[in-house]
Amino acid sequence: MQTASIALHDDPAQQFVLRLADTCLIHSQRLAEWCGHAPVLEEDIALANMALDLLGQARALLTHAGAMGASGASESGQVLDEDQLAYLRDERAFRNVTLAELPRGDFAFAVLRNLLLATWLHHYWQRLATSCDAELAAIAGKAAKEARYHRQHAADWVIRLGDGTDESARRLREAMAALWPYTAELFEDDATDAHAAASGLGPACSELRAGWTDELAPVFEQAGIEPPQPTPFRSHGKRGRHSEHMGYVLAEMQHLQRSFPGAVW
Repeated sequence: MQTASIALHDDPAQQFVLRLADTCLIHSQRLAEWCGHAPVLEEDIALANMALDLLGQARALLTHAGAMGASGASESGQVLDEDQLAYLRDERAFRNVTLAELPRGDFAFAVLRNLLLATWLHHYWQRLATSCDAELAAIAGKAAKEARYHRQHAADWVIRLGDGTDESARRLREAMAALWPYTAELFEDDATDAHAAASGLGPACSELRAGWTDELAPVFEQAGIEPPQPTPFRSHGKRGRHSEHMGYVLAEMQHLQRSFPGAVW
């Protein structure tokens, strides 16, 4: 017998925290898919360790989201823990950015995505370190150090691939063409962002664009790649409207808990 899905109150503070938590969780899941498949053993271990860092961040944020007073409760009034929030929500209840859920791709795709997200997360964590929410600020203080390493690791590989062989450079250009359109969502503000900014909970996403762009520019220059021209395309994962890939990620991630409710070992 499968466990029924849970539903949450539409509280803007909790939704703000869940957007970050879900992005870390799903990005962790995608990075973990490289375990046993990276081009060299050192990278196999490095990618797995970064996935664990992101999972730790997601756990802390999910636990905090579940403890945010009345807003942390389900519609039935039950306060939810990190496992329930990770394993018992349906696809439309997840709030991660679409960039995190795209399929694993090749190694160039993986390191470029990690660069784009780690740079964004690093700026996000730095701003959240001054949040009016003391618990969120404490989580951000630790996570910023991890994101800085993730960003540097990814930048080194992007430069190495872009300045490597014709094949590695071609794959990096293809990865850029595929990933870049999804970056617009990282900086799209809505009512949830406005509430966070007004209350002091966290920054509006649009405030992160300039620093993110400036930090990536020298990496792209050294790698010999350029971002594509902007397009009208917009993804909306953080509003619960996901790509066709999200359901497959959740099916794999949630299968055990859905099939064997409350299983422990």
